[in-house]
Amino acid sequence: MCSEVSMKSHIIRKVSFLLLSSIIFYSCSSTNILDKVYPTLQDGKYDSEFPYRNSSEQLEEISNTIKLINTIAFYTSYIFPDDSHYYRRDLSRIEFPKTASREVFFNRTASGTATVIEASPNEVVLLTVSHVVSFPDTIVSYFVNPDGSTSNYVQSISIKTRESHYVPDLPENPEFEIITNDQNLDIALLGYHFKTFERTSMQVFSYPWGNSSELEWGSFVYVFGFPMNYKMVTKGIVSKSSKDKNTFLIDAGFDKGSSGGMVLAVRDGVPNFEFVGLVRSVPAEYELSLRPFAKENEIDFNPMIPYKGQSYVDKTQVFKTGIIKVIAVETIKNFIHDSEKKILEKGYSLNNFISGPTKLIHSFND
Repeated sequence: MCSEVSMKSHIIRKVSFLLLSSIIFYSCSSTNILDKVYPTLQDGKYDSEFPYRNSSEQLEEISNTIKLINTIAFYTSYIFPDDSHYYRRDLSRIEFPKTASREVFFNRTASGTATVIEASPNEVVLLTVSHVVSFPDTIVSYFVNPDGSTSNYVQSISIKTRESHYVPDLPENPEFEIITNDQNLDIALLGYHFKTFERTSMQVFSYPWGNSSELEWGSFVYVFGFPMNYKMVTKGIVSKSSKDKNTFLIDAGFDKGSSGGMVLAVRDGVPNFEFVGLVRSVPAEYELSLRPFAKENEIDFNPMIPYKGQSYVDKTQVFKTGIIKVIAVETIKNFIHDSEKKILEKGYSLNNFISGPTKLIHSFND
């Protein structure tokens, strides 16, 4: 009996040893395989290879920190008579309502992407690009000469009367204020103070702020945004340019609403994401086309029958997709650091921000 028990114990110990050896061997083999397949995975640099493992959970978490931002600007336009001869310098002494032959009201709209970089029970701060949230205060147009050139005489002046910025899926339907912006750098911070504390929790972007200067030719990046108002993530590859230190180029999809989207690089494999920039713009051209006069709900025109009605000129912006200019994260860090006094004066606590670009990175790593 004792011999049988001893034999069973010996077999169990032997099987256990074999299982443990197999696990250790498999783990070491897997590590060796990864080291061979991805030799640069632990080199401390931004990755240029396609991610080797699933990171959908982290990407979804990041996607919850981006918001669709809509802007609408309202204008009153004063159109002067055809025989008027006002130069731009004359506008300061003119009473527009009395001098204009017509008064027209119109609006301009824009949509883009913003990232939640600060949130508390009573406030939220969004990071985006300036051109999505900042329309000109005044627009001046000029009469056209018989030869098609632009004359020096003012035809109309349009004055902005109101501008509104809002995010569709936030409580209280808040109208955000521009905390600070720089139209040359094309960076803006928006903020809102909630009137009540009863609101849904808001996810804040908490991954590290990286260094775009460490990006190389071919570095792999993820791009988040709202092209055509659809929340999306896409991928791109970096091209470095020595012409402008404030920006770099990537190849990725772009459409209206993509501006202001986050660009994330990967350091030593996913999910080691780092924020390296904001989508700024793509090259674009304007094309002129003739369109027929059409009323709302009118049936489609028959393409087999020549159109003989009134025609209008449409000016359409055509994007050159595949070339995206990105604002470098270092430029954004410096902008926030330089704007710190103005941000605090507007009443925002900046719990995620510490004075100075270097400390700013550490605060996001904590």
